[in-house]
Amino acid sequence: MNTALLLVDIQNDFLPGGALAVGEADAVVPVANRLMPHFDHVVASQDWHPPHHLSFAAEHAGFEPFQTTELDGLKQILWPVHCVQGSPGAGFASALDVAGIDHVVRKGTDVRIDSYSAFHDNGHRKATGLTEHLRGHGVEHVVVAGLAADVCVRFTVMDALAEGFAVTLVRNGVRGVDMQAGDTEAAIQAMQDAGAQVADSAEVIAGIV
Repeated sequence: MNTALLLVDIQNDFLPGGALAVGEADAVVPVANRLMPHFDHVVASQDWHPPHHLSFAAEHAGFEPFQTTELDGLKQILWPVHCVQGSPGAGFASALDVAGIDHVVRKGTDVRIDSYSAFHDNGHRKATGLTEHLRGHGVEHVVVAGLAADVCVRFTVMDALAEGFAVTLVRNGVRGVDMQAGDTEAAIQAMQDAGAQVADSAEVIAGIV
């Protein structure tokens, strides 16, 4: 089965010290770097918001980050300003071996709708082109690592399964926001229940080499 590695949002703003830091997020970087040489095709997604994206709490008077509102007909968690196009925070983690990335898919570019998944926006109104890209390379199976397990990774995995790809989640290659205690473990269980396989990076590498 033709397999690609999909790295979700390993960007500075999600790392320690970033605008929307995920706990222990820097631990996913060496895992991603170890995995990349074992794949013929590596895709990385990149949160790429225009300034004043409406998912930012700063755009809504009286709201604080992590509160919830409705945006263009969809429930929306409001986030700190993060991953603004061209900003240092939107860049890939400095320790990530970007030379190993073959294709980058950018998401969250529409100011009115958020895009957690690397495949579609949250309303499934527009696609990023990732499905067509993977199919064009004959990919049938995606191995997924990155940030954050309970948000963008989860939505990406669910969409990959819905698009008909086999999915393996790299358990030690993800970290979560955990807005509520247990969110990350619940997300991993939900992905597994939906049909994703879960393995650590050593198991993935052993299965490929």
